[in-house]
Amino acid sequence: MNIPQNLRYTKDHEWIRIESDNTGIVGITDYAQGELGDIVFVEIETKGEKLKKGDVFGTIEAVKTVSDLFMPVSGEVLEVNENINDGPEAINKDPYNDGWLIKIKPENPSEIDELLDSSQYSKLINS
Repeated sequence: MNIPQNLRYTKDHEWIRIESDNTGIVGITDYAQGELGDIVFVEIETKGEKLKKGDVFGTIEAVKTVSDLFMPVSGEVLEVNENINDGPEAINKDPYNDGWLIKIKPENPSEIDELLDSSQYSKLINS
């Protein structure tokens, strides 16, 4: 199970990475994609919207289920990874790089500190 140390995690299995320009890149974890199975479709129609921490920003569909995607922190959705429209399997293959979902402008940077670090997330999924 891949749990990069440079990311922060939610209990709902999203991750966020803060870039040098203070934008956040968000996706689902390796654990989440493994639990979902083969991902066949992602729907994200919140580009340009300001959402609160915990709000649904889209849905992800696997062969057997559909799951909501939750904002890890409050902020504006700046960009959606258009590559996952044509190739949602990128989320299964590389959830932390090619399979990212959205870029956001965090509204309250202190919310990031409230998220789980890699060791806390590891404990969550292994308990």
